[in-house]
Amino acid sequence: MIALLHDDTPFPPLEQALSQPNGLLAAGGSLTPARLLDAYRHGIFPWFNVDDPILWWSPDPRMVLFPEEFKISHSLHKILRNQTYEVRTDTAFEQVMRACAAPRNGQAGTWIHEEMISAYTELHRLGHAHSVETWKDGELVGGLYGMSIGRMFYGESMFSRSSDASKAALAHLASPLHRWNFGPSTELRVGMIDCQMNTPHLASLGAREIPRTEFIRRLQELIHYPNIGSQWKFDNESVA
Repeated sequence: MIALLHDDTPFPPLEQALSQPNGLLAAGGSLTPARLLDAYRHGIFPWFNVDDPILWWSPDPRMVLFPEEFKISHSLHKILRNQTYEVRTDTAFEQVMRACAAPRNGQAGTWIHEEMISAYTELHRLGHAHSVETWKDGELVGGLYGMSIGRMFYGESMFSRSSDASKAALAHLASPLHRWNFGPSTELRVGMIDCQMNTPHLASLGAREIPRTEFIRRLQELIHYPNIGSQWKFDNESVA
């Protein structure tokens, strides 16, 4: 039995999450900025279909990517070296979300529906949600979006309309050599990228599973650093 939430109901302890389906913790509540920020600070995220109640998850183990473990393939290295794509941040957040929501591989539906788009667009307006975008000839061809708290980045989804376009966006987010440039003498790096669920694609990029207890331990340290900033901007340093 999972917990049923009202708008002011605290999340239950993560130990109460189901093992089947893995990580299902609670249902109900709302997608207000306060509720979503509270969820992410506790290692919880929403994931539900359009006709379902809001479902909240915290799987065990948890798929994560440590920036220094990101794998750059030969083809991606070439793309980054040649600067095939222009990488921007926070210039087309809703466009990225809607591109991620587009059906792929013959799938008819998506969990990124209008309620989710509205909620995360509001978080973006408030400076908590961010997009990393790859552009070619003025056209958006790939990217990703997610939440940022302190030195944690919670990856939500990515898309690609051109070869390795989403991987190029992730490389600019993940590279341990990349500087975040948003003010004089201010330099921070993302400490861990939450990938939520295990997929072969994420594993091929260097993501791996860690126990939920380790994820939460690391999370509780990283979220207490100062936020990177409400408007992200990358400098021009190469990540190849």
